Amino acid sequence: MPDNADRPSAEGSQGLIRGVGLAGAVTVNMNDMIGVGPFITIPIIVAAMGGPQALLAWILGALLVVCDGLVWAELGAAMPGSGGSYQYLKESYNPKSAGRLMAFLFIWQLTFSAPLTIASGCIGLAQYANFLAPGLGTVLFEHNFLLNIPFLGGLEASVVLTRGTFVAMACCLLAVFLLYRKITIVGRISQFLWIGVMGTIAWVIAAAVTHFNSARAFDFPPGAFVLSANFFNGLGTGMLVAIYDYWGYYDVCFLGGEIKDPGRTIPKAILYSIGLVAAIYLVMNIGILGVIPWQELSEGAGSDTRQYVVSSFMQRLYGDWAGILATVLIIWTAFASVFSLLLGYSRVPYAAAVEGDFFKSFARVHPRHRFPNVSLAVLGIAATVFCLLRLADVITALVVIRIMIQFLAQTVGVIILRIRRPEMPRPFCMWFYPLPAFVAFAGFVYVLVMRNNFLKEVRYAAVILIAGVLIFLVRAWRNRQWPFGGGGSFISSQI
Repeated sequence: MPDNADRPSAEGSQGLIRGVGLAGAVTVNMNDMIGVGPFITIPIIVAAMGGPQALLAWILGALLVVCDGLVWAELGAAMPGSGGSYQYLKESYNPKSAGRLMAFLFIWQLTFSAPLTIASGCIGLAQYANFLAPGLGTVLFEHNFLLNIPFLGGLEASVVLTRGTFVAMACCLLAVFLLYRKITIVGRISQFLWIGVMGTIAWVIAAAVTHFNSARAFDFPPGAFVLSANFFNGLGTGMLVAIYDYWGYYDVCFLGGEIKDPGRTIPKAILYSIGLVAAIYLVMNIGILGVIPWQELSEGAGSDTRQYVVSSFMQRLYGDWAGILATVLIIWTAFASVFSLLLGYSRVPYAAAVEGDFFKSFARVHPRHRFPNVSLAVLGIAATVFCLLRLADVITALVVIRIMIQFLAQTVGVIILRIRRPEMPRPFCMWFYPLPAFVAFAGFVYVLVMRNNFLKEVRYAAVILIAGVLIFLVRAWRNRQWPFGGGGSFISSQI
């Protein structure tokens, strides 16, 4: 690792400034993790599991992301440049051969999943804003699309334009505006937003604890833990949503080229943020279950009240003023998550373009503030367009796409890299290697298949995967690259 890696003023690899320390890295991760998701998805998980045993989905989800977090920690410390999985997959599977395909597939799926992830936070923000202005939920336009794919079946997508859609789009554009500046300033903005996030969480937890009823919180229905098909399917659905709520623990890896002392900071930021957020989610869920009967939460999972369950919760305890204040704070929290997501993801196409593996324009950085301005703007605009989709569809599709094309490949890749490059310096080594990688792989497969109608979302990922492989092979053949020739970049710099 370069001697100047831990100096605030030093430039990281790729011409970026290493200006984010441990506190900034943890807050970036936590801002990403604690978005609007947990405030919306609590009723969904309760309904999927059919009672307070929904807590099991949160606990097992936390254990799964800890195992996967150890994968990210080892790879991030060993390869502390910007780009995250792009760098890890390319190096793990050999940058001269299959690593080219794996890295390309990651960038390819990211053009769909990253804007979807950012859009999910913006749509959730707009839904909570509906508590303040009910007219935002008015549907102005709606259309369902169905495309039949040979051998795979039908692909469904719903486009919905409401007044709240414009709020979601404005959220995306505001995040782009605030991120359009130097990383050291962005780090201070992130910490400022984190204060609001923690204040919101602290108030919700305090309200739940002071009004807690243990008999209500643990009112398990008969047969709650009978290991039936319904139990395992419900657990799979619940864990999928919980994983979505935990995601973001790896955000610091995408900023690797801008992290101080990355060999120590990246692993600590990942594990600290997972531990803190898991504790927060569990306490918040138990607290809410101790105030609102699980039957009521389950019934509300399919209604508009699901969109702002915490606002209704605070309104019930303290009155209208509390519901309004809680909504404002949750909107703040949602925006903080969108801010962190866009910050991290914007560095990935940039890193690929720097190495000649993506469109040349994405390698541009701001001449004064040294951040990837083209990548930031393109992802922000794409996320703005994806705000037209339904939130439930966005969440499920992005989780399945990411697991199939990125996470499974990465958990295998960390083992392949150990075998292929045993001499590589590893400032952090996975605990109990290789058990966490095996557990993470098995857990992700379980979440993919143990759900009702799981093939619906798998089709999306399959189409994206097949299209990506075909595009890669055509371009490789045209440029005489692997597997048809020697080295070179995936995409010609002339395109």
